[in-house]
Amino acid sequence: MEQMNCAVIFGGSGFIGVFFAKQLIAQGGYDKVYLFDKEQVTQKPFPYRARLVHESAQIVEINGDVRQPIAWQPEETVALIANFAAVHREPGHEDFEYYETNLLGAEHVTAWAEQVGCNDVIFTSSISPYGPSEEQKDERTLPVPATAYGGSKLAAEKIHQTWLAADKANRHLVIVRPGVVFGPGEGGNVSRLVKAVIKRYFFYMGNRTTRKAGTYVKELCAAMLWVLARQKEQGGHFSLFNMTMNPGPSISEYVETVCSVAAIERKVPAVPYPLLLGVAYSIDAIARPLGIKHPFSPVRIRKLVRSNNVLPHFLVENGYPYQYSLATAFADWKTSCPEEWR
Repeated sequence: MEQMNCAVIFGGSGFIGVFFAKQLIAQGGYDKVYLFDKEQVTQKPFPYRARLVHESAQIVEINGDVRQPIAWQPEETVALIANFAAVHREPGHEDFEYYETNLLGAEHVTAWAEQVGCNDVIFTSSISPYGPSEEQKDERTLPVPATAYGGSKLAAEKIHQTWLAADKANRHLVIVRPGVVFGPGEGGNVSRLVKAVIKRYFFYMGNRTTRKAGTYVKELCAAMLWVLARQKEQGGHFSLFNMTMNPGPSISEYVETVCSVAAIERKVPAVPYPLLLGVAYSIDAIARPLGIKHPFSPVRIRKLVRSNNVLPHFLVENGYPYQYSLATAFADWKTSCPEEWR
């Protein structure tokens, strides 16, 4: 009987996981792709993701929580594990929640990889371990995380590297540190920016030139597999790379590209940053005791004026063939999911 292979994506019903599953199916070589997550795609408010999953009978959802030891096993041979499970939204969680999910998840996923005999693991970290700074950073920059999220991601990287070190002759590990990842069904910062520009409630706050390292979700999925394949071809076992456009676009470039792709004209007003930050603190002081969620968090406002000037040195140095510019990425997003561009 022919051997059946599968890939398992932990945190699979999330934004990146769904697209990565589609990429694996399109690439071939896997009879099944399992999405292991504590929620199914239909339980999340992103119908586009659910449509992608339900288009393919080869994609199967498995209910489970990486914070607990993983008892489930598929019938097929596990040829690839992708660990995308994480608590990541900042702000939005207590410090212990980042460590609870991101560290326990790393421990349980790598223990499971050893249990099922899978030698290929991809882990999505973050650019947060670099810490806040306006200086350019690449993979050679010393990480100095300043948040619980960044600290937990850096520690999770080390846990995956410990798994690799236990059998470095046979195992392969790819760690990717992506900037902001955007695309259809994202529902995050770039989705909010697109909507704000189109609906005329976006404004600058002294941050026109602020750079935001970012990447299109389809580019990220292609790059992860490209790096793993290159590693194997060259006889390597470990790769760590930043995933972002080169260079990361400025806020004004994001805004101008939204206008171009949406075929609209917008004169974007400017509001003084200190005024907006003061308003954010006032709103937060009222909303927080009442348990009201709102988009004007002071933490989020401060992040909007701070550059994430992270460069993809590894990809550039090794000749990665970028598939998307910011303009073509936005155009593909609009074509794939036009309802998010209205």
